[in-house]
This record gives sequence, structure tokens and C-alpha cells, in this order.
Amino acid sequence: MDDKLSMFLLILSMIGAPLAGVAYGGDAGVIPPGEAGAKAALERSPRHHEWVDIAVPGKDVKLTAFVAYPERKDKAPVVIVIHEIYGLTDWIRAIADRLAGDGFIAIAPDLLSGRGPGGGGTDKFASRDDVVKAVRDLTSAEVAAALDAVSRYGKGLPAAKNTFATIGFCWGGSQSFLYAVAQPGLNAAVVYYGTSPEAEALKAVRTPVRGLYGEDDARVNTTVGPAAAKMKELGKTFIANTYKGAGHGFLRAQDDRGGANLEASRKAWPATIEHLRKYLE
Repeated sequence: MDDKLSMFLLILSMIGAPLAGVAYGGDAGVIPPGEAGAKAALERSPRHHEWVDIAVPGKDVKLTAFVAYPERKDKAPVVIVIHEIYGLTDWIRAIADRLAGDGFIAIAPDLLSGRGPGGGGTDKFASRDDVVKAVRDLTSAEVAAALDAVSRYGKGLPAAKNTFATIGFCWGGSQSFLYAVAQPGLNAAVVYYGTSPEAEALKAVRTPVRGLYGEDDARVNTTVGPAAAKMKELGKTFIANTYKGAGHGFLRAQDDRGGANLEASRKAWPATIEHLRKYLE
């Protein structure tokens, strides 16, 4: 092979190669599945998944968590996925897998670990209503202690960077914002259609927060404006995006509301990844 041809092939390979830290695997840039497609997405994922048990100080029962790893050659930031009021479901695990596809070590703890029948977690409850009641019984202090334990575990992984974020949905979205109040070491927070903390509590926030909301979700959205105004007054970062025609839970219920939820999802997920990369990488 002559030198000119060798150089030409080298240039082609450089042009076709993904930039380090931007694309991780052939499906980078894809949005997460809706609830109906979650199980299939997990089954066809090429990424490494594992279940771990994480010790929480002062608790006899360990916290069960699902971990998804990215395919990248350098160390990755950690993102903790806080589940909805429905507990740790296939859909939340699919969110973790999608985050791994975008380059993060994603850890989704089951915050009901040890609270289900027989000392089990979410999957041991007899009905979704029972799960909802159990999640509602969790206190913010209990959640913060669990998230602290997960963050220590995650940042201690050999493949992890020393940066971490939270992302939460519905009830978990509210907890993500509350954890930004409670944990000054948090590097970024993402809130999907969760209510905002009281104005006075926002003084303690040290991390940039990204909020993503459906337009038709007044219960949540009435808390967003006051929080945005207070965060601006305090000189803190809170970027809130509201998507026209979308309802509560739009990322999970992508098939609902005549395409509005899907359109919101297609806009919200890239904004999520942009926020996480900006403050974690």
C-alpha cells in the first residue's frame, strides 16, 4: 500500500470516529423508551448490567440497586436515578440503561428495599397501590441517607469519576430537587415533573438544577414559577423547560396525548444529557 493511500485511509478513519466523551456506543443520542418498550430495551441492550446491595449507615437492611455501565475507555461520571412513586420498575431500569448509553454509570436504587413483604423491595408488594403507599411513607431524611450511601458507592467504583448527579421522575423528581438542598457536594440535579422545594429551603442549593415539565400539569407547575424566581434572586442556576401539550409523566407515557408527550420527550432528553455533561464531565 503506498503512502498516499495509507494517509487517505487514516484521514477517513479519523473523520468517522466519534469524539471522545460525546458518543458512547452505536445508539448514543437515542431517547429512553416509554413504559411499554422498557423490558424489550433492557433485553436487547449491549451494556453491562448488575444488581448490587449497598450498606446504609444505621440500617440493618442493605439497599438493592440496579447498575448500568457505559461503553467508554475513560472513567465515567455517576448518575443516581430516583424512581417514581411506583418504585423501581423496568422503566426506571431502562432509564438507567439509556444514561449508560449516553456515557454515565447509572445507579437506580430501590428505595423500598426491606420494606416489602418478607423484607423484599418493590417487586414483593402485591399491588401498585401498595407500592405507592410505601413510597409516600418514606421521609426526605431517609431518602437523603440512602442517596448519600449510593453516591459513596458509585464514586468508589474503579471506573467512576468523582462527580455525580441525581435525576428523578414524579415523586423522584421532587426528591432530586430536595437532595440538591440537602447535599452540597452534588454536582448536578435533573427534575422531571416533580414539585419544587419551599422558597426558604432553596438558599441551601449549591448545584445547578434542570427542570423538565409538561404544560398540562398544574399541580406541579404552580411550584415551579416561585422556585425559579427565588433561585434567580439567589443567583443560583435553575433552568426550567415546559413542553406544550405534554402531561405529567410524559417521558414514561410517550404514546399519550396525541404526540405531545413524545415531542416533549424528544426535546427533554437531549436537554438532560447536555446538562449532565456540562456539569459532570
